[in-house]
Amino acid sequence: MVNILNVVSDPIKILLVEDNPGDVRLIQEVFKDANICNAMEIAYDGETAMEILNSDNGHNFCPDLILLDLNLPKKDGREVLREIKNSDMLKCIPVVILTTSNAEDDLRETYNMNANCYITKPVDLDQFINVVKSIENFWLSIVKLPTR
Repeated sequence: MVNILNVVSDPIKILLVEDNPGDVRLIQEVFKDANICNAMEIAYDGETAMEILNSDNGHNFCPDLILLDLNLPKKDGREVLREIKNSDMLKCIPVVILTTSNAEDDLRETYNMNANCYITKPVDLDQFINVVKSIENFWLSIVKLPTR
C-alpha cells in the first residue's frame, strides 16, 4: 500500500497588476481551479500596485510573485517595474510581464530592467487559459521562491 502525504504549505502570495477586469477574472478563475494554494491581491493601476508594495499602513501584503501588465493607467507598467527593481526591499520579488504587447522594444526594455519573464497574452481564450496555467505550473510548482 502506498501512502500519499498531503503537504500543506503557506499560500503563495501573488500581486496581479492588470487593468482589464475580464483578464483579472479569468486569471483568478484559473488560479482558483489550481491545486496550489495562493493569495492574490489585485491592483488595477500602477499607482495602486506601488502603494500595496510600499505600504506602511498595515496593509501587510508582500507578494512572492508579481504579474505585471505594461499598459496601465496612472503609472505605466514599465515605471512600476523600474521602481520594483530599483528598490532594495522589492527587487528580489520575481516579476512576470503579462501583456498584449509583442513589440521587440518592450521585450528588450523590460528584460534590461530585470523582468524575470515576458509573456504576450494570447487573444484566443483557450490559449490564454493555457498561458495562465503554465505560469501557475512553472512559478508556483517548479520554481523555488525565496522566503520573505
